[in-house]
Amino acid sequence: MPVGSKKGSVIFSGFRALGLYSNHLSHVVRYHKKHREFYIVTAVGNCFHTYNVKKLGIVAVSNALPEDISYLAADRMLVYVAIGKKVSAFARNKEVVHMYTGHGADVHLLLPFGDHIISVDRGNAVIVWDVESEEEYLQITFDKVSFEVSAVMHPSTYLNKILFGSSQGGLQLWNVKSNKLLYTFTGWPSGVTVLQQTPAVDVVGVGLSSGQIIIHNIKFDESLMKFQQDWGPVTSLSFRTDGHPVMAAGSPVGHIGLWDLEEKKLVCQMRDAHNTAIAGLTFLHGEPLLITNGADNGIRVWIFDTAGGGGRLLRSRLGHSAPPTKVQHHGLNGHHILSAGQDGTLQSFSTVHERFNRSLGHGSINKKKSKKKSLRYDKLKLPAITTFASESARQSDWDSIVACHRGYLMTTTWNYQKGSMGAHKLEPERFNKNRALSVHATAVDITSCGNFVVVGLSSGHIDVYNMQSGMRRGQYGEDEAHRGAVRGVSVDGLNQLTVSAGADKLVHIWKFKSRKLVHSIDLGTTPVTTHLHRDSGMLAVALDDFTLNVLDMETKRIVRKFSGHRGQVNDMAFSPDGRWLITAAMDCTIRTWDLPSGCLVDCFLVDFAAVSLTMSPTGDFLASSHVDNLGIYLWSNNTLCGMVSLRPLPADYEPTVIMLPGTCPGQDEEGEGDADLNTEMIEYESPEQLDEQLVTLSMLADSRWKNLLHLDIIKKRNKPKEPPKVPKAAPFFMPTIPGLIPQFAPSEDSNQGEQSKIVNFGVLAQKSHFYQQLESAMLSNKYDGPVGMLKEMGPSGIDAELRGLAPDMGGDVSVLQGFLKMVASMLDSKRDFDLAQAYLALFLKLHLRLISQEPGLMEEASKVSEKLEDTWTSMQTLFNQSLCLLSYTKSALL
Repeated sequence: MPVGSKKGSVIFSGFRALGLYSNHLSHVVRYHKKHREFYIVTAVGNCFHTYNVKKLGIVAVSNALPEDISYLAADRMLVYVAIGKKVSAFARNKEVVHMYTGHGADVHLLLPFGDHIISVDRGNAVIVWDVESEEEYLQITFDKVSFEVSAVMHPSTYLNKILFGSSQGGLQLWNVKSNKLLYTFTGWPSGVTVLQQTPAVDVVGVGLSSGQIIIHNIKFDESLMKFQQDWGPVTSLSFRTDGHPVMAAGSPVGHIGLWDLEEKKLVCQMRDAHNTAIAGLTFLHGEPLLITNGADNGIRVWIFDTAGGGGRLLRSRLGHSAPPTKVQHHGLNGHHILSAGQDGTLQSFSTVHERFNRSLGHGSINKKKSKKKSLRYDKLKLPAITTFASESARQSDWDSIVACHRGYLMTTTWNYQKGSMGAHKLEPERFNKNRALSVHATAVDITSCGNFVVVGLSSGHIDVYNMQSGMRRGQYGEDEAHRGAVRGVSVDGLNQLTVSAGADKLVHIWKFKSRKLVHSIDLGTTPVTTHLHRDSGMLAVALDDFTLNVLDMETKRIVRKFSGHRGQVNDMAFSPDGRWLITAAMDCTIRTWDLPSGCLVDCFLVDFAAVSLTMSPTGDFLASSHVDNLGIYLWSNNTLCGMVSLRPLPADYEPTVIMLPGTCPGQDEEGEGDADLNTEMIEYESPEQLDEQLVTLSMLADSRWKNLLHLDIIKKRNKPKEPPKVPKAAPFFMPTIPGLIPQFAPSEDSNQGEQSKIVNFGVLAQKSHFYQQLESAMLSNKYDGPVGMLKEMGPSGIDAELRGLAPDMGGDVSVLQGFLKMVASMLDSKRDFDLAQAYLALFLKLHLRLISQEPGLMEEASKVSEKLEDTWTSMQTLFNQSLCLLSYTKSALL
């Protein structure tokens, strides 16, 4: 397996999930005394979320567990979760601090009880644990045939006593301190589903699987009142404590019944409070607020402040109740992701904060009529959206989203600004509303200007509509554009060309305005879907044989073909610069293809196949939606944060599975991420000479060699205007002459003879270190030493050394000849090309007259000239070739 497979993905790392709020488990309400605030805890897969009730803002997300949570409970300090046969206790809503193991079957009930936690498993074993020591305090075993535990509660003021309810309908009261059965209640013919303490002592609310609710006094074992709900078993119970004697009961169909306990009657029905079963409902203590959650991925807070006893929705957090099928970024800042789900809704999720989330609602044929009826029984509601297109250019003027619905010929418009369905329903008149033809819309695109919509149909027709008026403006082709269903349609960025792909294995390129056919390309295989990158004009086409073709709209030919997927390609996305094509297929892989090199550069596996992908316009996140998953998952682009080495992956590359990200930004769990990344990077050490045909520059600073010819000008410019004045050196204690008037004593060495100004030419005539190195190099014919010395010198030092080579400065003609040989050797080696030119230029400037007078120097100079001309000719040829290639790549697209 390659080295990179340990990391899974080089480019993408899981960031966080959007749109996950609740599942089928009941929520838990906690009160924080210090904050004086209520908090809701809901389970989402293998972690739980904590929200404040005040704004329903997310406060904390727990660390992920290895399995999905099967039950949730909490006390003042800890949150307890059941996962499989284990029970975990979380502190600070985040990390596991206790683990309780010992059950032989999966745990399905939990009850915190003082310093203990009571857990019940599917094998009917009840264990009482000591919270701190994690030790088993007591184990109670019930006979599963006669008493299968289905509910558990602690009656208020009953010290050390626990009430158990059974699926047979009976109740038992136990003292868990002395391990004694205190009383057995005969119960009822149907199973107990819920046990809930009422505001009155000794009185318990019992919910049965028959839909019956009994208010029972456990002190005298007598039923005070009975209610019957017609919606199936009771899923949850709660009682108001703010002065109103009202009980709320949840049902499996999403309705809530409100019962008056004084008048013993049904007060109100809150129908369709959730789309699925009511998982949990809780009245806040002393407040007219009811919190509900359900498996439809929603948390709702209802307030009871109106006449009639019903609750109105105060605030909510809602995601998709069925998996999203299509996700797409909306706008240019990458902050909003539009998502269409199998639940029929179109929603917008914010990558910045949940308060910017909005739901555009459910599609309906007639919105006014459907508002009067319940949505659940609405015959006018439209089926789920299969695909949609959005454009933010004119969204403040008119509708900006167009959607196709499953099995429907009509396409609907949606208004992002208003957050609702739009004004128009786009439908061609050619079929005369004949539904028996079963023609439906399959592909849609909005022009970049936001004025026109192009819709492809399963009959092969492609129609153009005006977005503002909703009127049809024409069609492509005389009758039909394709002889089969249209699989993809796109308009380029300048409204010049329209490209369509059909089940007839053809890709047609049309003039957008005149709607005339310009070019056709035979793919050889039926296309599944297409995706156009407008800026580069690249069209990606996914085919039935799991391969990908990339078509260049300008040259009108296929420029890339990719193969490697082992399942149908579900969706594709381009990076903003058009360099990468990211694809997701039913083989559970997400692959990144590099278009310029034509290689697969990244590949990773996910547990659930991705059905849709979208890359943000800023390139920072890739968003994906997956089979059987309600959330939208964000993957961060690592290449924006640091250096990432992208190498072509081999044909036999085996990708590794990456877990889908959690709700909060995750850390690298392995802790070896940085180390792995470093080992993945190719350690490249540049050789001194890349190739014998090339010349190499010195990489020295320009100031070290570029100013050699202009040194006299620089010196003249920097020449001081007047000589510096030397300050008179004064001793610390100034000596004085003794007397009445104080006078300073004259300096002792002022009378000394002046220093001799005769120059000792013998000292100046000493050979410099460079001079000696050059002489020895002439004997050995290796000039690395003197060249290295010149590299370390500044421009003034080099100038002085070259002047010192002249005979009138103590030098010699042979040494001048040696310097020219040194330059010739630099040209031969093709290294330090820039330095060789600079040193030679300065040398000729200083000694040109002397060279012309000495035949030996003239001969050496002509050799250097020939070498210089040969090197420059070869270099000029290489430059011309490179410039020619560059100009070609600029003018012609790949």
